[in-house]
Amino acid sequence: MDKTWMFVDRTTSKYDDGVDSFIRFAIVNSDDSNVIRCPCTKCRNAKLLHPNVVKDHLFVNGVLESYTTWFWHGENISSVPIEEKIESDFEVGDGLNTVEMVDAVYRDYETKPDGFVKLLSDAEKPLYSGCTTFNVLSTLVRLYNLKTKHGWTENSFSELLSLIGDILPKENSLPTSIYEAKKTLSTLGMQYTKIHACPNDCILYRKEYENSVVCPKCGLSRWKVMKNHKVKEGVPANVLWYFPPIPRFRRMFGTKEIAKDLTWHDNKRQIDSYMRHPADSPAWKVVDHKWPDFGSEPRNLRLALSADGVNPFSNYSTQYSCWPVILATYNLPPWLVMKRKFMMLTLLISGPKQPGNDIDVYLAPLIDDLKELWEVGVDVYDAYKKEVFNLKAILLWTINDFPAYGNLSGCTVKGYKACPICGDNTVSQRLECSKKISYCGHRKYLPRGHKFRKQKKAFDGNEEHGLPPNPLSGEEVFEKVSGIHNEWGKSKKRKATRNNSDSTLSWKKKSIFFNLEYWKHLYVRHCLDVMHIEKNVCESLIGTILGIPGKSKDGLSAREDLEVMGIRDELQPQKEGEKTYLPAACYNMSRAEKKKFYTTLFELKVPEGYSSNFRNRVSMDELKLNGLKSHDCHTLIQQLLPIAIRGMLPKKVRYAITKLCLFFNALCNKVLDVNTLDGIQEELVTTLCLLEMYFLPSFFDVMVHLTVHLIHEVKLCGPVWFRWMYPFERYMKVLKSYVRKGNNVEGCIAECYIAEEALEYCAEYLKDVSAVGVPRNMNNLSSDDHGIGAGNVKLVDLKLLNQAHQYVLENTNEVEEYKDNISSNMRWISHGPQHQVIKYQGYMINGVRFHTKRHDDEHCYQNSGVSVVANTMLVSSAKDKNPIIVDMWYYGVIEEIWLLDYNALKIPVFKCDWVKNDGGVKVDDLGFTLVDLQRKGHKNDPFIFASQANQVFYIEDPENPKWSCVIENSHEKFGNSSNDDSSDKAMNLHFPAKSIPLVETIVNTLHDDESSYVRLDGEPMYID
Repeated sequence: MDKTWMFVDRTTSKYDDGVDSFIRFAIVNSDDSNVIRCPCTKCRNAKLLHPNVVKDHLFVNGVLESYTTWFWHGENISSVPIEEKIESDFEVGDGLNTVEMVDAVYRDYETKPDGFVKLLSDAEKPLYSGCTTFNVLSTLVRLYNLKTKHGWTENSFSELLSLIGDILPKENSLPTSIYEAKKTLSTLGMQYTKIHACPNDCILYRKEYENSVVCPKCGLSRWKVMKNHKVKEGVPANVLWYFPPIPRFRRMFGTKEIAKDLTWHDNKRQIDSYMRHPADSPAWKVVDHKWPDFGSEPRNLRLALSADGVNPFSNYSTQYSCWPVILATYNLPPWLVMKRKFMMLTLLISGPKQPGNDIDVYLAPLIDDLKELWEVGVDVYDAYKKEVFNLKAILLWTINDFPAYGNLSGCTVKGYKACPICGDNTVSQRLECSKKISYCGHRKYLPRGHKFRKQKKAFDGNEEHGLPPNPLSGEEVFEKVSGIHNEWGKSKKRKATRNNSDSTLSWKKKSIFFNLEYWKHLYVRHCLDVMHIEKNVCESLIGTILGIPGKSKDGLSAREDLEVMGIRDELQPQKEGEKTYLPAACYNMSRAEKKKFYTTLFELKVPEGYSSNFRNRVSMDELKLNGLKSHDCHTLIQQLLPIAIRGMLPKKVRYAITKLCLFFNALCNKVLDVNTLDGIQEELVTTLCLLEMYFLPSFFDVMVHLTVHLIHEVKLCGPVWFRWMYPFERYMKVLKSYVRKGNNVEGCIAECYIAEEALEYCAEYLKDVSAVGVPRNMNNLSSDDHGIGAGNVKLVDLKLLNQAHQYVLENTNEVEEYKDNISSNMRWISHGPQHQVIKYQGYMINGVRFHTKRHDDEHCYQNSGVSVVANTMLVSSAKDKNPIIVDMWYYGVIEEIWLLDYNALKIPVFKCDWVKNDGGVKVDDLGFTLVDLQRKGHKNDPFIFASQANQVFYIEDPENPKWSCVIENSHEKFGNSSNDDSSDKAMNLHFPAKSIPLVETIVNTLHDDESSYVRLDGEPMYID
């Protein structure tokens, strides 16, 4: 349809004919031919007028030139070419983009024309008279973007707006307060719905209860009851904040780049024997196989749901708990799936009490929308393919900590049947003295003929002939819970009634997720959270070997349980006169070993951004660890613990602990080789059996037991970093930061969330405005490689300069490849560098921050360690005529950072002190690489390109301080490397031992009659 008439003079015949064609088009597509919306510059589609009046307005006022898609007059948005750009008054800057941005949200304002008129006015209004670069909306978006990125307070932002308003010309249109700014931005954001709820969590006041004023289940008033027992009508006692996902999905597809990213899994994913994304997993593929119509449309969404409690008052109150429910979209590339921008808040359950098992009541609106997205679908416009299609979605699984796992799934997570995978077949026993449940019995998972199965004394005094339980399928679970009748509400003494109590011992309710037709057919419906399992196992392990009060699983009660069970006489409480003491177990450290352990952590220096400063976590006076966070436990068990215990504890215990750490490291890899998973599982089972031999039954709580099921979930669902709580916990912190007023916590979160939603939407249209929810890693772009701090120009020793220049010549590809064609860079390099170089204390390259050794000595982190792989010729002797070329690792520290100036180009190089490979580098029997940093070599070849350096850091070996253990820093990128940020890289850690022997090598040395429980050189613990 020709629309060029909209931009010609109103006195021409072309404009006259265009108006007539528009009026005819609008009447044909109008439900009422007597009224149509007026698109003149004053009415802006906000008024319904007679066609003749509209025609007059179009001649008197002119047509709204930005209204190039006649959506409100019946034009199908998919019929308009998106590439078609229409000229506007703004020839530079953000004006055109903001008008396009506002045009893209027509559909959201069909019922709110006044809001759209205000929004379009701000998009077209210059910031001040004569300004052609910025308009009101683009300026506000840019400023609010900075506020959100840098955490400015609302008061500071209001003062900034006021100051900028005073600086600008007097007749400027910039809002002067945060209230006005939010009011403008909220019109671009999606809306939310407040649904009243019963204070006892019995019902939501919707559907058949929409007009009720009293809960039909418990009789409580819908309205808030004041302290004087007066009912405050109109003020709800409890509110659910619902953020409908369907309009948000529409907006995602309405943005061209996001719509393109939502099909990454189909057209950009690498397909081989490795798992890098949930799309590589059987759980994804079973959906494609069972519902081929759904799987044939790559734009159909695969979702995950996470719910967890958050205390918005931080440490000021431990009682308040509101529950956000968040959706993640797996269609996106791996580097975007778990980013803040794509975390979709769908429900906000008001506090102060957590919903517990009654959370199903609050999930009902979301489940209704998910049912619609599965059964019917919704029509959505794809801005990338420029077409309307029917969008459907499936919820693959939920991601929660273990208590919330029980609330959402309906299974028991405490007591004898606490394992949701083993269910009724969970192997457990009550420890009478400790008054807790122990989950041993991992020999069931060993091969049939394994020697551990027949050993008695080393375990619980019995042989093991049982087999591991088979996890229940979704259909089997559905059959078990079908007979459970749910009764919601905190006032109910009995939450559910069972038709057959024997078959439902492990289930408390029938989950609302079974209302989804496909739910029972999914391989995995609720995921075990590796983050919390890893944290709990780490705390139990460290607390036990160090004897930390409150964290240790050892003690008088735990030893008395051995007496009750009739096992391990050597470890049972002993009498010495009137005193009772506990013999030192093989896992107990002596005081000297504890001091060495804590000293290692206290003196530890790691690369910047690797972890928190452990110096702040260690108390050398009390010999204890304080305030370990989840990520501290992650770095400890993945890398640091195996090094910190070197030379301590009996070798067999140290080995078993190291193997457990290796398991978690392998489990958390971003890229998984499917062919290795069975081997990892076998190693883990044997490791757990070794731990059962050395540690007390009280050590084996349900968290330790759950590790045996983690590989099974990896096989079905793919890498764990798409299914753990780290990104959701980080997002909870963001939601907590929204709270400004303690008397309306949820309202603050809701309003700030929709304001940030609008901001993220605007960032897609405005140039040079980066999204808040996809943070640019300050270290990640190769185009941003630069020196850190102010460089100093120095005249360097000519011999060193020649060495650096020689290295450049020998390692520049162009030198090796050129024949007749000599590149411009090669010509400049051939002239040699200037005698003066720029020296830096730090350099950022390839996403990694490097510093000199001198700089590190003055700071609490270590960024000077480097390694490089080089082709090296090896000969067996001077007479060897058949040398071989191999890749060899070299380790060193950065002494100086130079920027060589070749006039037209500058090349950064590192001058390093290298460790001599002959006698200065070794690998021990457990696979740890050790270096002697005092044994220096390769002095005639000290330089490398900065781009060649791999960052490592060194930890002094507790066993022999002359040596240092080498740990590689995690700086590998994934997929689109420029989008992988530091929070991702900090989670993917390399295990420090490269060739640790198999568990069987130590298993074969063990005998059933070996007394391996008591540590003869240990220190007994006396009981007061």
